Amino acid sequence: MEARRTKTLVLATLCGTMFMAMIDNVIVNNALPRIGQHLHAGVGGLQWVVEGYSLVYAALLLTGGTLGDRYGRRRIFLTGLVLFTAGSAAAALSGSIGLLIAARMVQGLGAAMLTPGTLSILRNVFTDEKERARAIGVWSGVSALGLAVGPVVGGPMVEAFGWGSVFWINVPVGVAALVLGLRVLPELATRPRSLDLPGQVLAALGLAGLVYALIEGPARGWTDPVVLGSGVAALATLAAFVVVERRTADPMLDLRFFRDRVLTGAVLSGFMVSFGMFGASFFLPLLLQGVMGWTPSDAGLAGLPMTAMIVIAAPLSGALGARLGPRLPVVAGLALCATALAGLSLYDEHARYPEYIWVLFVMGFGMGLTFAPVSIAVMGRVAPTEAGMASATVNTLRELGGVVGIAVLGAVLTSRLSSALAGPLTRLGVPDGARRRIADAVTGPGAGGVELPGPVHAAVNVAFVDGLHLALRVGAVALAGTAALVAVLLRPSPVPGPTGQPDAELASV
Repeated sequence: MEARRTKTLVLATLCGTMFMAMIDNVIVNNALPRIGQHLHAGVGGLQWVVEGYSLVYAALLLTGGTLGDRYGRRRIFLTGLVLFTAGSAAAALSGSIGLLIAARMVQGLGAAMLTPGTLSILRNVFTDEKERARAIGVWSGVSALGLAVGPVVGGPMVEAFGWGSVFWINVPVGVAALVLGLRVLPELATRPRSLDLPGQVLAALGLAGLVYALIEGPARGWTDPVVLGSGVAALATLAAFVVVERRTADPMLDLRFFRDRVLTGAVLSGFMVSFGMFGASFFLPLLLQGVMGWTPSDAGLAGLPMTAMIVIAAPLSGALGARLGPRLPVVAGLALCATALAGLSLYDEHARYPEYIWVLFVMGFGMGLTFAPVSIAVMGRVAPTEAGMASATVNTLRELGGVVGIAVLGAVLTSRLSSALAGPLTRLGVPDGARRRIADAVTGPGAGGVELPGPVHAAVNVAFVDGLHLALRVGAVALAGTAALVAVLLRPSPVPGPTGQPDAELASV
């Protein structure tokens, strides 16, 4: 009885911290319009409020897994929790867009240290396979709930207490989790590992350069020397990272994992769901509040159907993944997410909520179906000593999918927006120099909150919706293609996984 109680408290602690980390990914989105107004930031600057967190998080997750294996998962988990909580307080107190982005990076560092420990601790505490599957299902459901609840609670909080409240909410949760974690989290056995500093430096520099080029390309121009140089340097650095990881005796990213098509299919699914859904969720609040004129509360409450479906689908997907394998729920989830993005692109700024509410139901159910099966598939195919690296790999690619999704879909949107504005502004008699300033005010990093004349503002809204439609369709095509590929990768097979275990999950699909 005492052992079961301890396991329950461990699961509660890990679920609480993951809920906090996941809700922070999306709750900020509803605050972006207010942040832009108060801190004078345009779309580019607001992207960095999101990307600053996600980029550091994605770049350092593998290091977080290595540190946990080397110095103790409990110790690194709790250290990350302290950093995340402190970064949240600093973000709430920020008085400029630069300070806010820096605080978000501290949050990202903390999340990178605590996240790998959650799945690896679960893998070691819940040793029975069915018990572990149920625990991962609960953990995945709570994580998905954080992603779904964020937009719903974020809007009313911003409207009632200001944009800083979306960061203050993390502080009491972080303190409570720290107190409980100090009491109940076990210190698991460590194993000697090098920190793979060359690999970490190359990964961080490559990711930073790539995302910088994708964000700044539409505003500066793709042939701008800084943008072009960043992109080329990023690709070269990431290629060097792959070479280093193949030759390192103890790499932070074991590339042998990707020889297993089950692991490859699982992490690809997580990457692409984040690519499409994080990218879309970044721009929807800007559409609802900036173009349609909704209040933050209304925009947040509009997401309730998606929240409800995630709550329903997440535990269902855990049960399906444990019983039938990951193939059915993952492929179905990807296909539903693709359908939702394509459906959303059919509506413009004049659409009424009842007309497109079906999209939110489909989007939520699709997202909820993918979370648990991915984690169950990966944790079931690695040894306990590799759980930290496997957890870090899954979460790195899932988070990187969100980073790339926001950057790529943002690049598509802002490029189309800039080109679509040229004709209308010319017809309105706006001089060439003024046209460039207006485009910079909409897409650039430092000119948010600019008041525009009525006809110009209407032209900007039309161009924004046009760009959003194209971005949504690009995301839909990418997710549909991934669904087809993952269906092949996760096909039934008796081939053993990298740990020598039979492919039992797939044999029953």
